[in-house]
Parts: sequence; C-alpha cells; structure tokens
Amino acid sequence: MENNVCCSCQKPKATLECGHCKSAVCKNCAQFLEKETFSFLQNLPEELSHSTYCGACYDNHVAPQLVDYNETMEEAKNVAVFFKTQTKETRLLKRKEKPFKVKDCPDREETLLRLAFLAAKAKFNGLIDVDIQSEKVLQGRYQTTKWSGTGIPVQLESKRLLPK
Repeated sequence: MENNVCCSCQKPKATLECGHCKSAVCKNCAQFLEKETFSFLQNLPEELSHSTYCGACYDNHVAPQLVDYNETMEEAKNVAVFFKTQTKETRLLKRKEKPFKVKDCPDREETLLRLAFLAAKAKFNGLIDVDIQSEKVLQGRYQTTKWSGTGIPVQLESKRLLPK
C-alpha cells in the first residue's frame, strides 16, 4: 500500500486497504463487512472473506450477494418443517434427496433456521423428517449445549398436503 491517497475521495493519508482490489481507502469511504454477515453460508466465497472494501468493490461484489443472501434468509423463514414425529402427515412424500446436516449450533431455533436456509438455498420449500438433538458440553466448570440437526429437503405441492 505505497499510494496513501484514497481511491474514492482522493484525500491523502488513507490508512486502510480494500481487501478485494488492494487499493488504499480512507476510513470515511471504506465499507466494512463483519464476519457474521454471511454466517449461514457453508462455503464463503473468496470475495466475501475480507473485512474492508472500497465503495466500488462493495457495490460490485458484496452488495449483490448480500441481497441474494437476505432473500434466501426470507425464503428460509417460510420453509415448511415436519419433524420425525409427524411422519403420518408426510407419508406420501418421496424422500429422494440426501438429508441436510448442521451441527454445533448454539440453540434449537438457529439449528432449525440453518436447516431451512440450506433448503431454501437449494430451491426447496419444505423439510421433512427433521430431527434436532442437543448435546451437553462441559468446558471447565461451565456447561453449554450444542445443537445439531438433520432434515430431508422436499418440494411441497399444496395438493399433496391438503386433505380431500
């Protein structure tokens, strides 16, 4: 970072560097991305792994993927979930896909949301045979719980769910 002139506002003494294009950027022009922003993605792309971006790189690389991520998160909230105990309701649905698995979640709701996010990302609108389990973990004198879950993604049709 030899050139200390901000690539956006052209002011001297830019102290930060864009993670994507490696150009100098000042604190006022920099766009910051927290590592928790895309926490539900299993494989984070290289272009989203940086914490600081210039305005152009953020608009071209991060903003479109952030919009897609947020849309998928909204779809995940609308995914229909049927637990293992509800096999009577899902007995006519085919279980062709491999089950999704998540582990090491802090609570039950996040485990369920992560499963639903994976289903929504793969363009499914339902999860069947969902099984969520907890495991107690001792860390010194403290005890915490880790949650894990599995679920089979399906494409639900309303004609199969509604009784005649």
